[in-house]
Amino acid sequence: MNYTDRNLPYWRRNLAVCVFGSFTTLVSLSMLLPFLPLYVQQLGVTAQADVVQWSAVAFGATFFGTAITAPLWGRLADRYGRKPMLIRAAIGMAIVMSLIGLARNVTDLVVLRLIAGLIGGYASASIVMIGSQVPREKAGWALGILSTGALSGNLIGPLVGGFLPQWVGIRGTFFVGGAMIAVAAITTIVLIREDFDRATDGSRRSKTAQVEGVSSRWPIIAALLMTAMMVLLANMSIEPIITVYIGHLGVAFDDQARIAGVVMACSALGSILTAARLGALADRVGSWNVIIGCLVLTGIVMVPQAFVTQWWQLAVLRGLMGMTIAGLLPAIAKLIRHSVEEHNTGKILGYLQSAQFSGQVIGPLIGGQIGAHFGLHPVFLVTGALLVLSAGINGWVKSRFYAAPVVADCTTAPR
Repeated sequence: MNYTDRNLPYWRRNLAVCVFGSFTTLVSLSMLLPFLPLYVQQLGVTAQADVVQWSAVAFGATFFGTAITAPLWGRLADRYGRKPMLIRAAIGMAIVMSLIGLARNVTDLVVLRLIAGLIGGYASASIVMIGSQVPREKAGWALGILSTGALSGNLIGPLVGGFLPQWVGIRGTFFVGGAMIAVAAITTIVLIREDFDRATDGSRRSKTAQVEGVSSRWPIIAALLMTAMMVLLANMSIEPIITVYIGHLGVAFDDQARIAGVVMACSALGSILTAARLGALADRVGSWNVIIGCLVLTGIVMVPQAFVTQWWQLAVLRGLMGMTIAGLLPAIAKLIRHSVEEHNTGKILGYLQSAQFSGQVIGPLIGGQIGAHFGLHPVFLVTGALLVLSAGINGWVKSRFYAAPVVADCTTAPR
């Protein structure tokens, strides 16, 4: 009996715990967004251009670290089990999140955010676990539910970050975040169940089999990894500096953090409303159709964000963008899960996480640099164009490689 079959009795319970853990950790990670520029100023940076660029660097550092180590953690998950990776991520993030509240300068902030990425990644580890355990016919729905938990964290986080510093201070907010992640760690240790046999599940298959299993599908996998990067790039290109953009729309300085939190939350709220539904839709009509359609719609919705004149207009458009972008990551993860053999699942899903977090690094850097040198409006136009281009690439890959034979444990081409 293989790993997926042995863990079928646990996958629903594990999904619930992973949803809670992803929600909790992402609340803690995203709640700094509204006050990140203010914290950078508090740490001694004064010039506006420098605040914008340091905010982007500090925000992206976590995702840069995760992009580096996600394939390693995925490979170790294949060899030693998925639960240890969840525990490692939660404990590491709880410690480092608390230490960020003790940063002495902006360099400390960037370094600690980088370390959080290197040793963290609870949501990433959750995707590896659920993607490995869930029955294939429910993969889109389950990954959509997991995505909803993560998106809910991204929804609540900025709202918490908009109000909590008024009660406990900016530094105290990080201690609260560390305590929240510690709760997720305890829940994971106590409730997650996994039947992992290192003698069989963790054994190395022949190198030739591994190479053939991946290389036979490399055009599809490469296109999906690129698309995952673009999804996060589009979503994150403006968020690290959205407080500055809100200020340009005429919002008073004292209200900027609060309004920025509301605008960021609208994107996550839109995604929460549609993530599970689009995941289930991918199970019915095919993941390729969902991916291409969502890319085109998200690219279109990006454009008018560059021309808003009021903050509420931006909030509405970010909500619509959240609704269209929500179906992408579950559909991508499902296609990748169905395109590789079971013993490579953790490794390839690790590459998927690396691609996503690469987008979260590149997005803030692009947004920060364009915002600092050319203004904030072009950020939306550039990312919208990239999303439409990505849709075209996916359409070409689908038409060219969709009918290619799948790996040995798949009976039909991934949809």
